[in-house]
Amino acid sequence: MTKFKSDIQDRTQAMGADTKLQTSALAFLQSSAVAEYSYNFHWMGRPIIQYPQDIVAMQELIWEVKPDLIIETGIAHGGSLIFSASLLAMLDMTEAMEAGQTFDPSRSARKVLGIDIDIREHNLAAIDAHPMRSRIEMIQGSSIDSDVIAQVRSFAADYKKILICLDSNHTHDHVLEELKAYADLTSVGSYCVVFDTLIEDMEEDAYPDRPWGKGDNPQTAVRAFLQDEPRFEIDASVHERLLITVAKNGYLRRVS
Repeated sequence: MTKFKSDIQDRTQAMGADTKLQTSALAFLQSSAVAEYSYNFHWMGRPIIQYPQDIVAMQELIWEVKPDLIIETGIAHGGSLIFSASLLAMLDMTEAMEAGQTFDPSRSARKVLGIDIDIREHNLAAIDAHPMRSRIEMIQGSSIDSDVIAQVRSFAADYKKILICLDSNHTHDHVLEELKAYADLTSVGSYCVVFDTLIEDMEEDAYPDRPWGKGDNPQTAVRAFLQDEPRFEIDASVHERLLITVAKNGYLRRVS
């Protein structure tokens, strides 16, 4: 396994030095984002609206961190909540098997907490009907509203290992406020993942009907946040391995 991991590092370095490969990866990201490529995928029956590469990366991080709470801003169709809940269920099952115990899902305290300004009725009904529902809690409201922040922080107080995913409104100001509100809940060694930093690398007119764009997006918010936040660092190894990711420089690891 040690050699396997070192081979990954060697390949990643080689990919980083491959100008043609890097150019091709960016071109695919730009064109596929316009084509709404991420809308093609489901997790356990619910649209997840993520690139497969980022789904795999999140699985690796959740397995590594083994959080007991995942906080997500942005719910949409609920696919990401279902994804996180299912991985927490697998963590519980694995730990029970390793301990020689019978897996009892009713005894797990691991949860996913989702926040969205508008949880639409049909999406809520689908989430409520899903087998993973018991692991999911939801709050409706703006993720940067003071009352919502207070609810989230109160809920998180009962958990020790926390992982954060920010994927709601993608303007600079909104994401920066989310980072200020929630990033410090991230456990040391865990991650605060900021999605859609890709926007900074898109064409100027890529989002004519949205309030975000080049110079005003999650990437610029991450840069501003890290200027005065020594407790976090960009884990570049994640996006460098992926090549295709909407979260370049958005995988933030808490180091202290």
